[in-house]
Amino acid sequence: MLIPASFVDQMDRLRLRRAALRYAAHGWPVTPGAWLTGHRFVCGRPGRPIMACHPALDSWEDTASVFAPTVHEWWRSHPHTVLLATGRTFDALEVPAALGVRVLGGARLRSLALGPVAVTAAGRWTFLVRPGVPLRPELDRRLDIVRHALGSWIPAPPSRLLEGFVRWAVRPEQCAWHLPDPATIQALLTDALGSVRTPPPTVPRQMSTSRRAA
Repeated sequence: MLIPASFVDQMDRLRLRRAALRYAAHGWPVTPGAWLTGHRFVCGRPGRPIMACHPALDSWEDTASVFAPTVHEWWRSHPHTVLLATGRTFDALEVPAALGVRVLGGARLRSLALGPVAVTAAGRWTFLVRPGVPLRPELDRRLDIVRHALGSWIPAPPSRLLEGFVRWAVRPEQCAWHLPDPATIQALLTDALGSVRTPPPTVPRQMSTSRRAA
């Protein structure tokens, strides 16, 4: 039996809205993102030929919200990607998969508590940490490591990107929504640099605000 596309879209929208409301209920500001249609993202605004994921609102930095009625309304008509505004409740450290796997394994061996960790199908790992601490020099000099702070955002599970769905390697519920000390996570990342083969320089999905301006 063929399931109508409209029913699939509706279920996707409801699933994404539930996730956005859950994040907002825990104080994580959310904003609607463009949604994937075929092989491109659309946001309902004319003249926006952007192929990659992006915020659906021009004023997303000012309007990102934890207010449930606002979040509910944003997902009323379209299956928006769920974007989390960074630099307020948390910063996000985005790293290559090789580093992410190494840090996750090392933390478990040492019985260190990690916060939520998101993973994209393209192999980018994102560690959520308490906000306000710049990258250590060893990390900051690498183009494939990005700190998302004020003025930036990350896609959150269960959003779908071109390569596939965003998922949690460590779900917020697993760590009771705890956000770790960024110095601890950065120390683990720095330690992992010496044991991971250096890949060719790559530019990540989205640069932090400071690097975009540089």
